[in-house]
Amino acid sequence: MLDDRAKLLLKALIERYIAEGQPVGSRTLSRASGLELSPATIRNVMSDLEELGLVASPHTSAGRIPTARGYRLFVDTMLTAKRDEFATPSLPPDQPQKVIAHAAQLLSSMSQFVGVVVAPRRSSVFRHIEFLRLSERRFLVIIVSPDGDVQNRVVHTAADYTQSQLAEAANYLNANYAGLTIEAVRERLKGEVDELRGEIVVLMKTAVEASSEAFTQEQEDVVISGERNLLAVSDFSGDMSHLRRAFELFEQKTQLMRLLDVSSQAEGVRIFIGGESHIVPFEDLSVVSAPYEVDGQVVGTLGVIGPTRMAYDRMIQIVDITSKLVSNALSHNR
Repeated sequence: MLDDRAKLLLKALIERYIAEGQPVGSRTLSRASGLELSPATIRNVMSDLEELGLVASPHTSAGRIPTARGYRLFVDTMLTAKRDEFATPSLPPDQPQKVIAHAAQLLSSMSQFVGVVVAPRRSSVFRHIEFLRLSERRFLVIIVSPDGDVQNRVVHTAADYTQSQLAEAANYLNANYAGLTIEAVRERLKGEVDELRGEIVVLMKTAVEASSEAFTQEQEDVVISGERNLLAVSDFSGDMSHLRRAFELFEQKTQLMRLLDVSSQAEGVRIFIGGESHIVPFEDLSVVSAPYEVDGQVVGTLGVIGPTRMAYDRMIQIVDITSKLVSNALSHNR
């Protein structure tokens, strides 16, 4: 537990360090905090904060800088979000892919860091399905969604099927299950196909599994914009190994998907500081993220990735505004 004086000095130190990027000395901190304390008293408080792991002393300076733990305390208990720093941008309704791309660019341009958006989970509702025999024990599944999106999947089977058998199975699915999700079709097939011949049941179940995979795998997962902005961040520019690790993260995308998937399960803005997520284990990177919705249903996540030394109040505002813009644009486009 920190007393009010220690909290005020820590807050002043972090705000000054975010603004200037230089270790903060006792004399500077005395002026920044507005407290009439001697440099010796401030040094004693800083020593206590250092023992708690909230600040650290670089070898090259007598001043101190915040640690990831210090940033976390600052964000959780001392941050006051501003609401009047910039005009609200616009994000007009459009095709989902364009909305997502524009949102990533918007996050990047407003933050001057990296904008990341997880694309909406593709609807698995089908309007129409067709099976086309390609060769022996091999056929093509063609799934058309309500908005006209078409997915294809090649299926290999243990038995061979004629084109008439494939047509019979497709006709049954279209007549009885069109408008349902693939998952709902899978469940209903378990109990509603007693009157069908065994080979048709096997065929339809195989096709439904392939359709589910097609919807899951063929969507673009993560859209990233502004990676080059990190080249201009002084925290990274002096250490190419830090930059290399960050760019490897953006290329792999898998870790980002896992991190942002966690964010989609929470309400509002979430902040991961300096590797505390264990998914993006970089001490020098922070992620500010929020879920977005379509018609009240969470369908994806977006955020800003930048150095731990970022203006968190501004990033919270940017991410919060953008999540609402994306939600509105996608909902109005339906």
